[in-house]
Amino acid sequence: MRILVTGGAGFVGSSLALAFKNDNPSAEIIAADNLKRRGSELNLPRLREAGIRFEHADIREPDDIAALGPMDLLLECSAEPSVQAGYSGSPAYLLDTNLRGTLNCLEAARHHDAIMVFLSTSRIYPIDPLCALPLETENHALSIPSGATGPGWSEHGIAEGFPLDGHRSLYGTTKLASEQFIEEYRAAFGLKAIINRCGVLAGPWQMGKVDQGFMCLWAARHLYGGKLSYNGFGGFGHQVRDVLHVADLYDLLVRQLADMEISAKGVWNVGGGKANATSLRQLSAACAARARRELDIVSHPDTNPADIPWFVTDARRAMAAFGWAPKRPLDILLDEIFDWLEAKRESLQPLLS
Repeated sequence: MRILVTGGAGFVGSSLALAFKNDNPSAEIIAADNLKRRGSELNLPRLREAGIRFEHADIREPDDIAALGPMDLLLECSAEPSVQAGYSGSPAYLLDTNLRGTLNCLEAARHHDAIMVFLSTSRIYPIDPLCALPLETENHALSIPSGATGPGWSEHGIAEGFPLDGHRSLYGTTKLASEQFIEEYRAAFGLKAIINRCGVLAGPWQMGKVDQGFMCLWAARHLYGGKLSYNGFGGFGHQVRDVLHVADLYDLLVRQLADMEISAKGVWNVGGGKANATSLRQLSAACAARARRELDIVSHPDTNPADIPWFVTDARRAMAAFGWAPKRPLDILLDEIFDWLEAKRESLQPLLS
């Protein structure tokens, strides 16, 4: 088997490449990346030691992808991942990477008759309806009241049937448009593709930033020192996301690839679910306990127009279809992140403090 992982030096791409290589040692795995994100270069020794070939390539350039050769499986993990991208200047890089780049990958998968796995996002769901959900505050976290329900939503989270009318950010739009092109390639060319709408993914080796990778960022700032703030929704830190360990994503992919007749149809919500949801204030308490220090976290009550107060993934459809469930709860995830931050302090502290 020959596997191409785009975004292969990033957090998700490198994690999946290493997991596939561990379980398929005879497979040839190529990790392609343009190394734009700071910190991605730290993954190159890990890939090399595992026997994974790294190629400096940019999915915006069809010639770069063509030069990588044929593949049996294409894991499309490359993206500009920030929901804030494109607002403070030109959106060109966002559009070229997340839309044009996906089209280039689709063409490569079609040309080589490869299976394609596309990592979409929960941010394809529109902002205004998410902000209009009937939320209540309990234990420093927002939640849906027990028994409340509506089209595509319930206390279990947001399901695939949540209405898509409305705006969703430039980032979310590039991902939704990519999903639509994949549907067209399925119909027109018989492309076999898996579309996973992922919630927040986390784990060791994620280079957390304010607008993406908040679990690692929160842990690093508590351990190394630095500033944090509760932004938006009154500045209370009550906004909530569910979190999935990247290894649990890999476990699902293995099951999906073993049953392409089911997995290559429609889209799948993939996330940690209600049991693995946390508010920023709850996360602060968990990080403070592990770092043995509390930070003075400031409040900025004004809300960014692209932000949402609550998102929990209802992944019950994928759980039922593939007999899958997340096995690594938030406590284990945070312990792994803190262990990694301690072990790699010398190289990580300049990046993450």
